[in-house]
Amino acid sequence: MFRIDVDAHIDESEATWEYLDDGARRFKPVTIDPGAATAPGDARPHRLWLIDGTIRLRRWRDDKRTGTVKATRELLDVEARIRHMDELRVDVQVLYPTLFLHAFTARPEIDVALCKSYNRWIASATEKSRGRLRWVAVLPLLNIDKAVEELRWAKDHGACGVFKKGIECGDRAASDPYFFPVYEEANRLDLPICIHNATGNIESATAEGSGLGGGMIAIAAFSALAEHGIPDMFPNLRVGFIETGASWVPYLYADLVAKKLRRTFLPIDFKEDLFRRNRFYVACQTNDDLPYILKYGTEDSLMIGTDYSHADQSAGPVRGDPRPGCYRAARRKRGNPRVCCPQDTGR
Repeated sequence: MFRIDVDAHIDESEATWEYLDDGARRFKPVTIDPGAATAPGDARPHRLWLIDGTIRLRRWRDDKRTGTVKATRELLDVEARIRHMDELRVDVQVLYPTLFLHAFTARPEIDVALCKSYNRWIASATEKSRGRLRWVAVLPLLNIDKAVEELRWAKDHGACGVFKKGIECGDRAASDPYFFPVYEEANRLDLPICIHNATGNIESATAEGSGLGGGMIAIAAFSALAEHGIPDMFPNLRVGFIETGASWVPYLYADLVAKKLRRTFLPIDFKEDLFRRNRFYVACQTNDDLPYILKYGTEDSLMIGTDYSHADQSAGPVRGDPRPGCYRAARRKRGNPRVCCPQDTGR
């Protein structure tokens, strides 16, 4: 069985910002080490990133708890990471960022600079992985023209998808026409939009949080895209929902059915399978009730991700024969992950 982990992570480091343009070096994130716990409700001694006056966590990792080490998390030793993947019996990892899971600036010029540097760093770091490490591009969506330009660069340099938050750029939903230029280009370039558990709120990590969590924001995009008929506007565009689990599927499916019955003007068609027709893909988790979720026409839409290097509620064991029951159910049609995020691995 060919195994694709559709949700693995890296930790950004100083090396990530070595690709900043000369004129953008003043925007380089600065590491602060307070030497003590500073995040509310978290006793771990995280370091901090200072970006445009905003404090974000530079997370402290427990090697034992995450099952990883710094060299593999920060792509300092790509061969070591691949050896670890072999131990875990994972053929390909699709890599997501860590810092970019939270918004950190409202200034387009900073967004452009840091996204460009990240993409060039990860493209270079994974170049010698022989197709084992694939990555999703982060786009400077605060400047939509630059985002489209960066999307083209990313496609040409190995990206297999586009990272996106469910709500971002000033509370814009995923169905907002503001994002259509990116969807149109991703549709043309055959790159999926990967809506990951993340938040577009700009708030310091040392402040008490408020509002919806990243998972709820991500699945809100499902309703927004389906209700507004966005998949029909971009007929080749695929959309993945990553690190959300799949337990939300029955609820939001039923919610769409109820809305259609009462709001007949909505462009939602249940005559054909909703997920297959809209090219929606969902990364499930080990605690999802997959036999129940499969009743909602998701057989060709489920994938699996481990949240590699992170150790929150989305992370799952992968050592040995990783989650065999989950793999069998989620991969009954074994090509789902390859369809969502095409893999040119040569394997």
